[in-house]
Parts: sequence; C-alpha cells; structure tokens
Amino acid sequence: MPPRSAATLPRATAPAARPAPRTPQELARARAVARRRALVARAEAAAARKAAARARRRAALTRWTHRAGAVTGALLVVLVGAVVVSGVQPATPAAASAPLDLAAQATQLREQLTATTTDLQAARAGVTAAATDLATAQADLAAAQAALSTARAAVGTGAGALYRGTPADRAVAAGFPAGTDLAVAGSVAVVAERAAQQLAGLTRTAQDAEAAVAHAQRRVGAAQAVLDDAHGRITAVTDAARARAEQQPAVVTAALAGLPAAPTSSEQQATDDAARTAWQARLNALSAAGITLPTAAQLRAGDLPGGLSPARDAAGAPIAGAAVGVVDGAVVPVPSAEAAAAVSFAFAQLGTPYSPGGSTPAGMDCGGLTAAVWTSAGTALGTGLVDQWSAGTVVPAGQLEAGDLVFGIDPLLGLDDVGVYVGDGQVVTASARQAQVVVAGLPEGATAVRTSLPVDVPNAAPPGTGSLVATCGALPAAATVAGAPVDPAWGGWSNGRIPASTLCPIGGGQLLRCDAAAAYTALDRAFQQAFGTPLCITDSYRSYAAQLDAHVRKPRITAVPGTSHHGWGLAVDLCGGVNVFGTPQHDWMVAYAGHLGWVHPDWAQAGGSNPEPWHWEFGHLAD
Repeated sequence: MPPRSAATLPRATAPAARPAPRTPQELARARAVARRRALVARAEAAAARKAAARARRRAALTRWTHRAGAVTGALLVVLVGAVVVSGVQPATPAAASAPLDLAAQATQLREQLTATTTDLQAARAGVTAAATDLATAQADLAAAQAALSTARAAVGTGAGALYRGTPADRAVAAGFPAGTDLAVAGSVAVVAERAAQQLAGLTRTAQDAEAAVAHAQRRVGAAQAVLDDAHGRITAVTDAARARAEQQPAVVTAALAGLPAAPTSSEQQATDDAARTAWQARLNALSAAGITLPTAAQLRAGDLPGGLSPARDAAGAPIAGAAVGVVDGAVVPVPSAEAAAAVSFAFAQLGTPYSPGGSTPAGMDCGGLTAAVWTSAGTALGTGLVDQWSAGTVVPAGQLEAGDLVFGIDPLLGLDDVGVYVGDGQVVTASARQAQVVVAGLPEGATAVRTSLPVDVPNAAPPGTGSLVATCGALPAAATVAGAPVDPAWGGWSNGRIPASTLCPIGGGQLLRCDAAAAYTALDRAFQQAFGTPLCITDSYRSYAAQLDAHVRKPRITAVPGTSHHGWGLAVDLCGGVNVFGTPQHDWMVAYAGHLGWVHPDWAQAGGSNPEPWHWEFGHLAD
C-alpha cells in the first residue's frame, strides 16, 4: 500500500473554539435586534388575529344575507300574488319617472318659446332705432352734400371772376359793390389781393364741406351696418325658433299644450279642456303611428316624409301646404312641425288676461296672441291684423288646417278678430268678450290665411279694415272706445254763448264743436255705408236762448238752460230710425257709434231715468 500523503491523512478533531467575549456595545446591539424581532412577531400575530376576525364577520354576514334573501323572496312572492289577485299592475321606476321628464321638457319648451317672442320684440325695437338713426344720418348727409355743392359753386364763381374777369369783375369778387371806382377801392393790386383772400376763404369753406360730407358718409355707413345687424338678429331669432320647432318630438309638443297659463270659468274650462285633450290625442296618435311631422318647407316643396301624401280637395286636386297620413287605418290630416308648435303654444296661453295691444304672458289681445305663437314657431308676424292677413295665402272655406289664422270680419270694421285654428271648428283666441285667452268657435264671417304659405303680393284687406280699432270679438257695449274726458270749454265761451263763427257745420244748418263735427262726419259716412242714406238729424248746438225756449216748451225732458250738452256743441238729436229703440238703425248706433267717439248716455237709454233713443253725445265731459 502506498503511503498516504500528508494531505490525505486524517486530521485530529480540534476542540470547539470558545466564543470570544463580546463588548458591552455588541451586547446592546444584540438586545436591540432581539427586541425588534419580538415586536415584528407580535405585530404579525395581531394582524393574523384581525384577519381571522374579518373572515368570521364575512361568513356571518353571508349567512345573514342568505337568510334575509330567503325571507324577502318569500315576501315578494306573497306581494306579487296579492297584486295579481287584485288586478293592480305594479309601476316600475322607469315608468313612474317618464311623465315627469316629459313635463319638464314641455315646461322648458314653453320657456324657450316665450323667450323667443321677447327676443324678437327686442330685435324689432333695435331695427326701429337703427332705422331712425340711419334716416337721420342720411338727412345729415344730404344737407352736407348740398352745402358742398354750394361751396364748390362759390369757389368756381370766385375763381372765374378773379382770373378771367375784368378789374371791375375782380372788384365785385373782392366784395366791393358793382360799379365801384377802382381808385376809391385803392388800386387794382388791392382789389386782386382782396379777391384772392375772398377765394381762399371760399376754398376753405368748400374743404370743410367736403370733410362734413365724408363724416356724414361714415355715419351713414355705420348706421346701415347697425341696421343690417339688427335685421340679422331678427333672422337669427326666427331661424333658431323654426329649427327648434322642426326638431321637437311630437310628444313634447303635445305635452306643451297641457300647460295652460291660468284657469278659466268652469263652463269655459270644460270647453278648453276638451279641445286641448283632442289636440294632444291627435299628436300622440301620430307619434305612436311613427309619423314624422313635415316641416313647412317640405309641405311647400311637396317633399314629404315617408308615409305622408298631399291632402286633396273634393275634386282630387292637391291642397297647398297640407298633408295626410294613416293612423289606425284612417286617413288623418298631418300638421307641419311649425304649426304643431304654434297650436300647442296657443293652448299654453289659455287663461292669459286680455289686454289691448298686449302680446306677452302678462296680457295680450287677439293679434298679440297670434303674433306670439307663430313667432315662437319661426314666423315673425306683426301684431296688426292687416299685417297678419297679408302674410299668408287665403284658405278656401272647408280647407282649414291646424295653425291657420282665422279672422272675423265685421261689416263696418273689416278685420276685427283673429285666432289660431286648432281643429273641429274651433280657434284659440284672446277674447275681449271673456277678458282672457279661450277656446272659441269660428268667428262670424270667418276667413283664413295659411302663414306657412307666404304670398308675393300682399292680400287686399276687406273694406273698412284699419279705419277703426279692432275689438277682438267684444260685445258692442264693450267695444266702445269713446268715453275719454272732453273739456267743455271752447275758446273760453260759456254754455250756449259760443259764436256760430267758431263752430263747424255738419249740413242742414246744424253746427257742432269742430272736433265733434269731424267725428259726426265719420259716423255719418259709416252709417251711409250700412244703410245707403245719411244720418237724419233734428238738433245739434243750442244757444242759451234756444235752451230757454226748449225748456219752457218741454220742461220735463230738457236740461236746465246753461247746462245742456247741446249748449256746448257736443250733442245731437237724431231721427230716421235712430230715434226708436230696437230698430236696425238704433241697434247699429249702439254697436258702432262708440268707435267714433259718440255715446248714448245712461240716462237716455231704454232703462234710464229719461229714455231718449235719439239723444247722442260726443265723449264725456271732464270734471
């Protein structure tokens, strides 16, 4: 066996080495490490205990939820069973909130439409102001141009006299009188110098006139720009309103109609509610049938949405601006989107107080109502009945469509009433008779225009239109516009002492105060239009002596001398039928005399203290 090397020889096991003693610092560090490890161990144990507690709580909650779910399920089964047995269908949250959303949309729409009418009024006021400024600027420009022409002519004349004339002509140009001796003037050189100075002054005047013309031209340009901008605002307001009406869902438009402004009488309320309900049902039926309301432009062009056809008359000819569709197997008229918005907005004005000249929710008359509702739908209408009559195509009888403007015609007043057609022979109108916006039947002598079909040449208004104030369907007594206080003094003369030379003749030797005479002449002209004969008159101005004579002869029916309206030249006694209660002539006076300032005083009426059908007075005397 070979000898083992030293490297492979086994080593003797050495005794375990003893740790070297540690210093106090090392011992302190070791104790600190031990403490940290103990703290970590305790924290981990606490976290473990908390996690276990959370797990136990979750398990308990799960067990409780399962038990509650089981109980709730059992209760729901019982409740649903009870509902089914009772026949009541439980409402879902979505179904309950839908009407509120629709009502909110309708309310917002009404606010937008109301704001549109206000915006248009402001825009029109801007146009009026801008037009006034432009007219003033144009007048100033014309004056400046005239001044410039005069100045230029003066310069030309002065230059000709200075450079082409004789010394004597130059003397005149210099300001000397014609025929002035040049020796007296000083010399030819002096004359020439003064003439040159004169010409320089004229030139400066012409230059100033040119500057004034340039300034006036700038003013005209600026005023024209402001006017164009004001017209642009009107266009912007109406375009936005039209676009809103075209895009509005029919169900929202229908909901708008259900937002009346104020209540009416119980009898009228029933009429209003029935008409409103019928209109809403009509729009909702169209919506349910999937029919899209056409725009007015589509109706004019004949480019109708799918499922619609042009409406036709009895002869089969298409009716302009009208369409029909099929709902539940029946052919029904389909309004334009703009007409639907206008009609629904008209329903939303029900109960608004009647106010002559008004066109806002605070109060409106018949023309103000129709202007407001159609303006809200994108067609800017004036409030005057003649303007509205001229704005659309006349609609033949029997072809009325929702949204048409329906006018009442009075034999004397011409166009006297207007409303928005809503179907079934009814209109929404601001009635002076009922003092608010109501649903009413077609006005007497009704005729209509379709504003969605504008005309190139304005319609001729019926006779009498514009000469008197429209009454919006008022009763004759309520239609009286007379009654403004009349000052009895006439040139300082007392009752019965007015010289005939200061009064005005009305024919047949009769005299009246001149303002009363003018009103009587207008009344006589209207009476002749109605009956073909002039008014019959027996008495007018009475002098004091004539009052004494009448009082002696008829003390019971005549005023104390010096107090009669006849003595002021403000009263007439009429004949020819007017002098008898209940005749056509007297009834005509009751209906129309007030429009021209003539009143039948209370004491002279049939139920008065001294009935005199023949006695009529101009206005009421001021205190």
